[in-house]
Amino acid sequence: MASASLLKTSPVLDKSEWVKGHTLRQPSTSVVRCHPVAPPGLTVRASSYADELVKTAKAIASPGRGILAMDESNATCGKRLASIGLENTEANRQAYRTLLVSAPGLGQYISGAILFEETLYQTTIDGKKMVDVLVEQNIVPGIKVDKGLVPLAGSNNESWCQGLDGLAPRSAAYYQQGARFAKWRTVVSIPNGPTELAVKEAAWGLARYAAISQDNGLVPIVEPEILLDGDHGIDRTFEVAKKVWAEVFFYLAQNNVMFEGILLKPSMVTPGAECKDRATPQQVADYTLSLLRQRIPPAVPGIMFLSGGQSEVEATLNLNAMNQAPNPWHVSFSYARALQNTCLKKWGGRPENVKDAQEALLIRAKANSLAQLGKYTGEGESEEAKQGMFVKGYVY
Repeated sequence: MASASLLKTSPVLDKSEWVKGHTLRQPSTSVVRCHPVAPPGLTVRASSYADELVKTAKAIASPGRGILAMDESNATCGKRLASIGLENTEANRQAYRTLLVSAPGLGQYISGAILFEETLYQTTIDGKKMVDVLVEQNIVPGIKVDKGLVPLAGSNNESWCQGLDGLAPRSAAYYQQGARFAKWRTVVSIPNGPTELAVKEAAWGLARYAAISQDNGLVPIVEPEILLDGDHGIDRTFEVAKKVWAEVFFYLAQNNVMFEGILLKPSMVTPGAECKDRATPQQVADYTLSLLRQRIPPAVPGIMFLSGGQSEVEATLNLNAMNQAPNPWHVSFSYARALQNTCLKKWGGRPENVKDAQEALLIRAKANSLAQLGKYTGEGESEEAKQGMFVKGYVY
């Protein structure tokens, strides 16, 4: 007789257990024999962390809040520090990231923070664990788990994202250290095709990563970025994104990924950065929401958009336009440069500027919080915040 194997869900951890566990929890399982209600041979599978994954995803996708992406690699963080005249040392990286996580009241607007591996295991300049400081602010710690982009053999100068080898034990260790969600970024380039090969590689890699993350207690942020590079119009972006998102969710389903326990981090549908016909926030919202409705199951709790080189104000205006009417999902943000650009310049590496820099971060976080609620007006924004940040072929 055929049977279905059901994995029992685990109890939800409270906040204190995020960072204080001394040993990895071993998933408990129980096998239930029953008459099949599906075709013979079908295995019904659910992560032993299912309840916790859903709770974490919902906590991140909470009203008026979004994600601070501070997971730049050491090399990219070095470029940021160099822009304000600082040397790329661990001490300087630690000082800057301490400034970010300890901004007073940040948790009012930020629900999750994506960390680089160094930061996950790092302390603040005051000797407190970074993850502890985040949890105290009611911010869920997350971790970038991919190993970056490399050339994709057989493609049209396209890339694929590496990092699946050893991902399971790394994810287990990250969970023990306090991380509760993960991020994996892969990209698709419109000027280079994109080729069928590149799209399928991106979708399959994201799906495998997502399944491995859920098996180890981490909510996967699925990030298929359509690069801004190119002079194509918004209709071409829509066409490509439609195909990419279809492939991503097809392979997520094939890998038995639980949609209620993921977050999507896509690009907004915009024209290419070099396109002469610019789109208004309303046009970006119309195209992007149309694509979401056609491709994204309502079971996905949160759509956390990346800014992708838009200016701070542009990213906020576009997000606000998308929240002028109710959506089946929590439509929010997961910004890096669009939250940090002005903050970094205000700091300038000087201790006496920390308070002003933190205030700049809170201004941007609050603006995007209002945009998530559809209440952002754009009044009083500085010229600095309106400057574009597009970098051709951007990597981090």
